[in-house]
Amino acid sequence: MPNPKRRHSHQRGAKRRTHYNAETVTLSKDSTTGELHTRHRAHVSEGKLYYKGKVVAEQAPKKA
Repeated sequence: MPNPKRRHSHQRGAKRRTHYNAETVTLSKDSTTGELHTRHRAHVSEGKLYYKGKVVAEQAPKKA
């Protein structure tokens, strides 16, 4: 059986053996605002930050 001339990195083998597939994002409708958002994530609506249907912050943080 042939042997490699040089050692391969662990990352190289992991890349070859991976079974990672991108999954579709699950969306939920907020009960208070009626807006669609990704599940288990805070979202901005009308300048306010919402999480689990409650206002977390009156002003949404500025994006960098």
